Amino acid sequence: MSLLPMQALLAQQAPPAPTETIRTATTHTPTEQQVIDLSKTKWDWMADKKIDSLATLFDDRAMFTHMGGTWGKNQELATIKGGGIWYKKATIHAVDVRVFGDTAIVLEDMDLEAVVGSRTVTNAFMVTEVYTRKNGDLRLAQLTFSHLLRPVKAGAASSERQLTPR
Repeated sequence: MSLLPMQALLAQQAPPAPTETIRTATTHTPTEQQVIDLSKTKWDWMADKKIDSLATLFDDRAMFTHMGGTWGKNQELATIKGGGIWYKKATIHAVDVRVFGDTAIVLEDMDLEAVVGSRTVTNAFMVTEVYTRKNGDLRLAQLTFSHLLRPVKAGAASSERQLTPR
């Protein structure tokens, strides 16, 4: 009988937070490096609002999952062009890429500074990007932002704040 109160106490405790993260490999295959370079270029294009370049990169059936919803290519391009989200600066702390035939999956541990509406926010994300090869060229098929519980690592200005998902 003395075990019952202890079991009840243990059942109420939250499990420990996961501590694993990705690490950037010291070497990459040429294909892996091509995908990493393309992903970095994509972040530059998003920051610079290069809609034509992004429209070519994004597959017509691509999906984008944000903290506030999921939508397709046209909505993502309209959101970037209209300033609904301005991907100002992506600070990538680690990147991992896995290639499976004509599909590449990129994981990026990053801090993303963005202007959402009229607010500048910086968030810690694990971003998942899925690329597929179409007519010899890589196309982005899926981009998902997963909010991380870790604190922002990048030096955020005092006027910025971390956006909390709802």
